[in-house]
Amino acid sequence: MIAPEQDQRIERNVQRTVGHAALKKIRGIVDEDLEKEMSGARLLRAFLRYGWLILLVAAALLAHYLGVI
Repeated sequence: MIAPEQDQRIERNVQRTVGHAALKKIRGIVDEDLEKEMSGARLLRAFLRYGWLILLVAAALLAHYLGVI
């Protein structure tokens, strides 16, 4: 037969283990969400960094096509 204090200790350890597993799952969800936000921010940063070059090339090609250049 298990003593009451040992039973309480086992129950506390089980609760701690379950809580730890839940925190790991939550951390995984948060990490996924942060990665999605970071990839969107990287795409926006790249567009802002190189977008003006693309617009410049597109304008030059359009000008060439229209015969301005």
